Amino acid sequence: MERTTLDLWVGAFVVAGFVALAILAFKVGNLSTYNVSESYQLKANFGNIGGLKPTASVRSAGVLIGRVTEIRLDASRYEAEVIMSIDKRYQFPRDTLISIQTSGLLGEQYIGLKPGVDEEMLKQGDEIRQSRSAMVLEDLIGQFIAGKAESAK
Repeated sequence: MERTTLDLWVGAFVVAGFVALAILAFKVGNLSTYNVSESYQLKANFGNIGGLKPTASVRSAGVLIGRVTEIRLDASRYEAEVIMSIDKRYQFPRDTLISIQTSGLLGEQYIGLKPGVDEEMLKQGDEIRQSRSAMVLEDLIGQFIAGKAESAK
């Protein structure tokens, strides 16, 4: 009887450990719960998306308001087309600025929305026209080195 009770406690502890690891994996993997059913789709084009991935956060003022659902190449413009799902509770003006931002120096990339002042709001399927592409660290280093080489001449 004593052995069975000990085995039961060890089993419960192992199961609790796996549950804790699963929760941690969802938090670290940026897959926290987000209700997609109560959302609307928006899209935007970028010249360079850097390391942006599907399921990346969409944030406004630091608050999670949606997720990137799809990234594809727009063959007519040769730009990346990003489709995102935004929670219906949050409405944005048509002149909203969208940008790809980085959390920290080398952290994950996410979409940032900065609301404009237009009276008319974005609706299902609308495109955000004002976009700012990702800052690629390698490009910045290359520009810095090229600038130093030019100033040395």
